[in-house]
Amino acid sequence: MMPLYSYRNILNIMNRIIKWKWLLVAPWIGVLMTLAFSPCDYSYAALPALMFLYLACSKVSPGQAFWIAYLFGLGLFGYGIWWVYVSIHDFGGADAISAGLLAMLLIGLWSIFPAICGYGLNKLMIAPFVWLRIALSGLLWVAVEYFRGYWLLNGFPWLQIAYSQISTPLAGYAPLSGVYGLGFLLAVSAFVLAEIVNRQLKPGLALIFLILVWGGGGLLRTVQWTQAIGGPIKITLIQGNVSQGIKWLPEQRLNTMRLYQQLTAEHWDSNVIIWPETAIPAFLSQVKEFYLDPLEETALQHQVDLVVSLPTGGENDQYFNSVLTLDKTQRMYHKNHLLPFGEYLPLQPLSGWILELINIPLGDFTAGADRQPLLKAGGFAFITTICYEDVFGEQVSRQVGEAAYLVNVTNDAWFGKTSQPYQHMQMSQMRALETGRYLVRATNTGLTGFVGPDGRIIKQAPIFVTTTLTENILPMAGMTPYARFGDNAVFLLLIFLVLILFGFQKLKKTADY
Repeated sequence: MMPLYSYRNILNIMNRIIKWKWLLVAPWIGVLMTLAFSPCDYSYAALPALMFLYLACSKVSPGQAFWIAYLFGLGLFGYGIWWVYVSIHDFGGADAISAGLLAMLLIGLWSIFPAICGYGLNKLMIAPFVWLRIALSGLLWVAVEYFRGYWLLNGFPWLQIAYSQISTPLAGYAPLSGVYGLGFLLAVSAFVLAEIVNRQLKPGLALIFLILVWGGGGLLRTVQWTQAIGGPIKITLIQGNVSQGIKWLPEQRLNTMRLYQQLTAEHWDSNVIIWPETAIPAFLSQVKEFYLDPLEETALQHQVDLVVSLPTGGENDQYFNSVLTLDKTQRMYHKNHLLPFGEYLPLQPLSGWILELINIPLGDFTAGADRQPLLKAGGFAFITTICYEDVFGEQVSRQVGEAAYLVNVTNDAWFGKTSQPYQHMQMSQMRALETGRYLVRATNTGLTGFVGPDGRIIKQAPIFVTTTLTENILPMAGMTPYARFGDNAVFLLLIFLVLILFGFQKLKKTADY
């Protein structure tokens, strides 16, 4: 017969396991959250993941809530952006240990943001009015996402919850409120379901609320916020599929330029032809006379507007990641939102010393102006974004009233055969939906594609294939509410909503007395 103290030891162990059960499960719920994003696209997985986090943080101390949410973040970012390792190791030249440590450092850094949310959610549980508690929790979530997405290290909005809903009824709110308003509604929906589990909300009332929110989004998806202002523009996108490992080798340069020239020559019947980011692996001054000038002359003969991308500059030690139109105007756009640790080094001199120590060569580019004259092709002006610039909603929308469509040129070859290109395309879709414009996206290795004003992919090239993609798009005019007012107006509206709920709580408390 087992001694009494043994039973007590077993009970103590079981109690400890129960006490820490949330910590054990949290990373896996973070992984579950990633399934809501591309390429998995199980959009509704976001609801139980957010429910779990809300429930877990409501049942423990503030400190435990912080660590539960931090582990949730480790699962979310560890599985969702592990591709940073591929970029650092496979193409950045770092050894496996250094690349792994850097990737873990970045994942650990971004996991702090869910942890802040977890701590805040726990503190908000003191709010006696359940709807106020839910609204405050939703506002906290998107406010933290906003800080992460726009400010820290030049912004990193990857895996913001709204992007997972691009194909659900909630997407109907994107032209009204952008990703932060949409994300607020998703978080609130999950927290409402959690409060049903907590028995703080009547299921009937909660169901009515959810039907109104999700049904309203479905109805909004049928609204056309913008209108066509001209006939179709025939656009061809070139996907060269030049491996990142050989792209910048001097002996490969002419082969790459011939490839793009040959693929372009097959489509002189198009109105516009667009090449991906840094399709020309040389500076403008190196290739202008013998390559670009003859190419421009041929394009003008065929009455085709050619949009190419290459590095430019060299004066005053300033270099730009640029897009150039080979037409009568020959305008140029310089990338404004540079990639930290890829195109410039933040936190100098510490970051430069560390990266030099582990022998990772990086670019040293200069940012273009916030507002630059719009490029024009096919008879209409367009918004230009290079690489991950298209993941910043306000940057895309700030001049959209002058533009008829959106163009993104990208080189996602840095991340190999991972989920990153699919996640990036999903975020690009949101920009088309927010602005009510067609988006055309030329990438080096994929995913090249056309996106409609409703955010749905019209046509898409397979990844890691040398190919071209041709489609007709319509130039659009008009402004969605989000494009007109931006993120600041969205947050002011959400704060106003919270204040209304706070006032309602005060009135209810007074009436009870």
